[in-house]
Amino acid sequence: MKPAEIRELTGEDLQAKLKEARAELFNLRFQMATSQLDNTARVKQVKKDIARIQTEMRARELSA
Repeated sequence: MKPAEIRELTGEDLQAKLKEARAELFNLRFQMATSQLDNTARVKQVKKDIARIQTEMRARELSA
């Protein structure tokens, strides 16, 4: 997910995306532990997406 896409989302959408990303990260970690994960780079991408979403949420919180 690109930063420009994240900025366009509403607060509720950001919360939903954050919840989805955290669930996906949990599932990816579980797959990695059981040696079922094919694309290990996806873990890094999801972590970065979570960080981007949290950064945008914090920026909005500070500007309010």
